[in-house]
Amino acid sequence: MAAGEDVTGRLVPPGRWPADPAGPDTPVAGTAEEVTELAGSAATLDELIARQSVCRACPRLVSWREEVAVVRRRAFRDEPYWGRPVTGWGAARPRVLIVGLAPAAHGGNRTGRIFTGDRSGDFLFASLYRCGLAEKPVSTAAGDGQRLLGARMVAAVRCAPPENKPSPAERDACAPWLVAELRFVLADLRVIVCLGGFAWQAMWPALGQCGFGRLRPRPAFGHGAEVRLTVPGKPDEILLIGCYHPSQQNTFTGRVTPAMLDAIFTRARACAGLET
Repeated sequence: MAAGEDVTGRLVPPGRWPADPAGPDTPVAGTAEEVTELAGSAATLDELIARQSVCRACPRLVSWREEVAVVRRRAFRDEPYWGRPVTGWGAARPRVLIVGLAPAAHGGNRTGRIFTGDRSGDFLFASLYRCGLAEKPVSTAAGDGQRLLGARMVAAVRCAPPENKPSPAERDACAPWLVAELRFVLADLRVIVCLGGFAWQAMWPALGQCGFGRLRPRPAFGHGAEVRLTVPGKPDEILLIGCYHPSQQNTFTGRVTPAMLDAIFTRARACAGLET
């Protein structure tokens, strides 16, 4: 797929997607072993993002994300779809890291930015805006001017999975991208917010590989659950906070309310030292 084209070869209007981080010389991971090598050898965060954006290590996910990008949902049938891995985005030196499960098939897989262009994102960005962690209350496209303020957003799995359920093998194959990104942002990081139990569980191996001690038993996920973490040689603690995922199932049933989400992000912002 050439720069500026979707998976069908159609030209994409400027601002619809994020600027393509990859170039013709960007290496492409085709296996889990190659993900480990390429994630670990990236010299900069930008290089890591470029390599993430062209990964093809999981055949089922590659097939699904590209099929969705061609078939499309009726509401978006005239829009181009990104149809590629969706990378982390936001501040390069964040104080708060927000971790989700995976891009939505017709959200991030369409827009190229996680939680952008779907109802979960509508709920999430409204809260981030109210809590001072986002510049705008909505996010509809990569070129909409939205910015995260002192925060960065990533997915535990970078490709949209069928039924929003990555397999354990797919989760593990994608994990080195998360580990490498965490290492790049660790110096300034103070708070990690895990949206849902999947993100909570995915973070523990990543934290272990970044030098954080293993906790036994592993702390249980829950909305508002907090764990303070330390790493040898780093004087500042990192606070890990659990938060129910702002999925439609959770928001429609009232399991997650705006007030509940606001309480989490107000707490995260204060603990990260971002209060004005």
